[in-house]
Amino acid sequence: MAGFLSLLRRIYLSVYNWTVFVGWFQVLYLAVKTVRESGHQHVYSAVERPLQLAQTAAILEIFHSLVGLVRSPVSATLPQIASRLYLTWFILWSFPQTQTHILVTSLVISWSITEIIRYSFFGLKEALGFAPSWLLWLRYSTFLLLYPTGITSEVGLIYVALPFIKESEKYCIRMPNKWNFSFDFFYAAILALGIYVPGSPHMYGYMLGQRKKALSKSKKE
Repeated sequence: MAGFLSLLRRIYLSVYNWTVFVGWFQVLYLAVKTVRESGHQHVYSAVERPLQLAQTAAILEIFHSLVGLVRSPVSATLPQIASRLYLTWFILWSFPQTQTHILVTSLVISWSITEIIRYSFFGLKEALGFAPSWLLWLRYSTFLLLYPTGITSEVGLIYVALPFIKESEKYCIRMPNKWNFSFDFFYAAILALGIYVPGSPHMYGYMLGQRKKALSKSKKE
């Protein structure tokens, strides 16, 4: 029974990883194609649907961590997925004025290259039981450049959105109301920017530790 459940787990995770891989590959292809043919102003409109689907699918990874399907801790998985969903839905989709900014292009390319490598790595590990050493190196090395470019793009786009958030008052809850509760999305966005200050170095340090552990382990093998 345990062997059967293990097989089901591997099949499920293989299908999940390769499905999301295809989604991110489509995002990268459309982004690069659009930049070359039409310019960065049209990148978001070209990638919007596959970007939303691929990024939202990552919610399942929180579930994977919670139930023990994967070894990644929820404490590392949740912040990264939450920040990306925030950018995808509550910044880019919610405020169309941000969609033509050049930072969208750097964001999409940084995210998609990272995820193409990550999902192919885990897809091969689940399907075959191993991944080639060059892919292992890419999995634990490309973030050295792509994490800073991705984070810079995220922070920049939140900042770009601030005046539109303030003007529109979208997602704000004003008093009086029956819940006797108020919420200002503008200040929540500023708080999100503040969280990036300690959060980004912490996550970068965590990934450096994971890189050292993974690459040293591969050398021993």
